[in-house]
Amino acid sequence: MGVLIDTATEPGVVESRAKSPLLSTRRLNAYFGRTRVLRNVTLDVRDREITAVIGPSGCGKSTLLRCLNRMHETVADAGVEGDVLLEGESIYKTGLSAIAVRRQIGMVFQRPTPFPTMSIRDNVLAGLRILGTKGPSRSEAESIAEDALRRSGLWDEVKDRLRESALGISGGQQQRLCIARALATQPRVLLLDEPTASLDPLSTQTIEELVHQLRQSITVVIVTHNMQQAARVSDRTAFMLAGELIEVAPTNTLFTNPRDSRTEAYVTGRFG
Repeated sequence: MGVLIDTATEPGVVESRAKSPLLSTRRLNAYFGRTRVLRNVTLDVRDREITAVIGPSGCGKSTLLRCLNRMHETVADAGVEGDVLLEGESIYKTGLSAIAVRRQIGMVFQRPTPFPTMSIRDNVLAGLRILGTKGPSRSEAESIAEDALRRSGLWDEVKDRLRESALGISGGQQQRLCIARALATQPRVLLLDEPTASLDPLSTQTIEELVHQLRQSITVVIVTHNMQQAARVSDRTAFMLAGELIEVAPTNTLFTNPRDSRTEAYVTGRFG
């Protein structure tokens, strides 16, 4: 079932009659110093669906994504108001560490970021090192690494090179390695911030096919500047403009029959 946009409410408030969301924002505002870059964003992300976030450069897409796993607070003078809920529980509640949040809500950035001093295997398992003695045994770690690499579509390409440097594989493979690293902690949600922006067309296609496969087992939120990519990979699409969430709908509906004139102007190329 689709979503309803109540035009009588303030911009950014989106209501859904569908099943309860896995991840939600509630009147979310984000700041850099005194500058507000997100404005009362309320958005529901459904379990095991792909939600794409589109909009012109500087509209707040990446900031929204970074608020969803508390990466925003790593920036000096950054601030957040409102809330983000994972299965109804605030990820900003007192006493909950950002590291614990990021194990449940993983993130992959625009450019591949393998750890240069680590092997392929150790890159995959890097997120588990924080557990120390409470972490998996060596045999369990090997199984986790293989599973994450299989889920990222990389196992067959690197299974004989696990002890080699992660810098020795291609850019597209490095990005899938970063996805494997995020998957190794068994997150509920995977955030992708323009994951193909620095990749060639063939690597882009590989990542898009991977994302589509991942929706069987994990919830994905992908920020993309490429509307064609959003149309290809996502179940639902959210359009942002000047820090506000303008509209969210099933992807086909948003691109073919948007409710808001600003959305229509953007998806038809009249601005942005």
